[in-house]
Amino acid sequence: MADDTPANAPTFGASDVEGLSDTFASRRYFRKFERITGHLGRVAGVMEAEGELSKAEVKVLTRYLMGLTFTFRALSMKYLMVGRDTGRFFGSLAFDKRASGFPVFSELLNMANDAQQAERHLRNMPSVREYKDQMVRKIVGDLEIPTKLQYALSQRLYYEELLKGEMFWAKNDPEAIWLENLGERRRRFLLHWAVYDSQENLPTIYVMEVEDSGRTGLPKDQHRWPEVQSHLMAQAVAGLKLLTIAKGFDEDFDDLHPKRLRRYHIGPMYSHAFTEQTGPLKSVLRDAKSPVGDDWALVWTTEDLQSERVETEKSGWFSTVEREVFALDPFGAQGAETGATATDRSIILPQRPYQVLEERNPPGFHGVRKFVVSPKGRVLNYR
Repeated sequence: MADDTPANAPTFGASDVEGLSDTFASRRYFRKFERITGHLGRVAGVMEAEGELSKAEVKVLTRYLMGLTFTFRALSMKYLMVGRDTGRFFGSLAFDKRASGFPVFSELLNMANDAQQAERHLRNMPSVREYKDQMVRKIVGDLEIPTKLQYALSQRLYYEELLKGEMFWAKNDPEAIWLENLGERRRRFLLHWAVYDSQENLPTIYVMEVEDSGRTGLPKDQHRWPEVQSHLMAQAVAGLKLLTIAKGFDEDFDDLHPKRLRRYHIGPMYSHAFTEQTGPLKSVLRDAKSPVGDDWALVWTTEDLQSERVETEKSGWFSTVEREVFALDPFGAQGAETGATATDRSIILPQRPYQVLEERNPPGFHGVRKFVVSPKGRVLNYR
């Protein structure tokens, strides 16, 4: 599996990024991701059924995964007319073909900027109905394909999607969910936040269980909560180990106690038709000769760090504070290298690529979990 998920963040050059300038290729790419993201919520549901995720965690993950769906839907509208003669060059979707298979980070930055101005754009554009009426008149009256009107309508639909919100943005600030009260001044919260990693071009989701012993509950604390949000977003970098993030949080906030921290990497995405990664999955997808729509595999990696025990240390002259001691992977030096209690790698893929993968049984995939999706959307779990 290590061949397919490089540990170090790659350095992207011109040869790593490709623009989807062909109309049909662009639409196939977006349809592929629409199908993929549609399966991810079901995968989270399987993990909940097996006791690996709580109901609250599934709810959080589902929200971000739906945000990914909305993001791809908006981008598909933006680039709907790519490759057509619209009278102006408006670019094409840039995606990372060698590492992640996802759109590059700048696409989400541009989308966020467009979202800030979406209302103003829509205010000055004809309605969808008016665009369609104009297109009919162009076809019937002038006997012309209304390409420019189609492009203008696609941009209106793009801004409408942005105005709906609930996207997966480049940065998704922390939120807190109350779980339970543990005592008079002891509460348990689930914090979650997410980023689109700028180095790996991948969506990354963080979930942290925290015990709060402060005077005021964390989300209502006007001083601590903004500091916590800023701290967590500053540490939301794929290159940082979970142990580094959790220990830094524990030391910076004496009355917040991180009991568990999880990080979910959604991707890379592999496709024989679109991506050029190296490793066994490349040949598996090539030889599977899957029909259009089923030529893909998605890696889902979960890093998990858990507190093993609590120690107390002096703080000033008369007080003490709690400090967490985190459990690292007990197998050799792996825990020290990963900075996690456990790392679980899974692959989500359709039936035909899975059959080829099982026949080949390449090294490194024996302990990798496979979530296999059927044509009807059912998700089966294989070890």
